[in-house]
Amino acid sequence: MATPALLLLLLLLVLPAGAWPSLGLPQQPCVRCCRPAWSPTAPGSYPPESEGEMWGQLPYVRPIIDISILKGEKGEIGVRGHPGSRGKEGPPGSLGLRGQKGQKGQVGPPGTPCQRAYAAFSVGRRAGLHSTGAFQVVTFDTELVNLDGAFSLVSGHFLCAVPGVYFLSLTVHTWNYKETYLHIMRNQQAAAVLYAQPSERSVMQTQSLLLPLAARDAVWVRMFQRDRDNAIYGEHGDLYITFSGHLVKPATEL
Repeated sequence: MATPALLLLLLLLVLPAGAWPSLGLPQQPCVRCCRPAWSPTAPGSYPPESEGEMWGQLPYVRPIIDISILKGEKGEIGVRGHPGSRGKEGPPGSLGLRGQKGQKGQVGPPGTPCQRAYAAFSVGRRAGLHSTGAFQVVTFDTELVNLDGAFSLVSGHFLCAVPGVYFLSLTVHTWNYKETYLHIMRNQQAAAVLYAQPSERSVMQTQSLLLPLAARDAVWVRMFQRDRDNAIYGEHGDLYITFSGHLVKPATEL
């Protein structure tokens, strides 16, 4: 039994081209096989002439790819790279909170002792003395203090080795009915006077002063005789006549 497709093929081969309309077959528009069919829905409506117009009328579809499907397993840690260059110094931060008090440190080694200058003398005379000329040096016979041997008992002079300010003091016992007139000398100039008028009573007289001395300055005591007898009293048992001095402050500290 022949199939409908076989019968249609036979008619196509037998009948001429002009006999197709007389058969009353339904007519369909020609369709290009290389593009979709366009149904003429209205008179004058035609399919797009170009492929650009055809694809322009299609709806735009944005593809979405699920990356999680393509993501593989986590790889191993790579080799550490070289350190980068040092960046610029940033602005100083705000002051932090005060920390706790630290422990007390160990005691340090002792320091070098302070080198301080010293100078002092204290001498006395036990024998009394009468002046024999206008000026007479008073010498001494008793040494009480004489640092570094700066005072000479024979000459009666103290020779300054440490410049600075010195305190000097002279004490004598007057003689009855005789004048007492002495000078405390710095080199050849009188720095101070010790004086007592003649009196029937003998008394102790003292003169003291602060005096700046330079290196090699000499300090000593002299008697000064005018028109009266000038004397100072002394005896071998007791010490009535004393001359003392000491450095108050060296010149390096002034």
